[in-house]
Amino acid sequence: CFLLRGYGIGIRLIDDFLARSAVKKCRSYSETADMIAQVAFKMYLGVTPSVSCSSAAGNEFSLILDKNPLVDFVEELPAERASLCYCNLLCGVIRGALEMVHLAAEVTFLQDRLKGDAVTEIGITFLRKAEDRKHKRN
Repeated sequence: CFLLRGYGIGIRLIDDFLARSAVKKCRSYSETADMIAQVAFKMYLGVTPSVSCSSAAGNEFSLILDKNPLVDFVEELPAERASLCYCNLLCGVIRGALEMVHLAAEVTFLQDRLKGDAVTEIGITFLRKAEDRKHKRN
């Protein structure tokens, strides 16, 4: 539910992001991950997650948030809602925005402070190799 809502927000938000940020085209997945963390998160949520690459292929990244503004006013989830992951909204936003710039990605929530983890971590796996993108343009 939250993932789908976020996806719809991401589809609409990318136009605003591109217009307001005046960013140049990213040339690699690592540039894209850095842009999401350093520009988009800062612009819309006021936080800057750290980025780590978690694959030798260079297509898997983690965004690690020490502070997640979506949970500032939530102390803990009620027992009957323990499976709820409303921060999945962020995963949907990222996936929707990336698809609008022709980057297919799988975006998942890996750790959640509300579930007792030390940090909030979002995983991004780009589904096509950089070489595939170059060949499609030629």
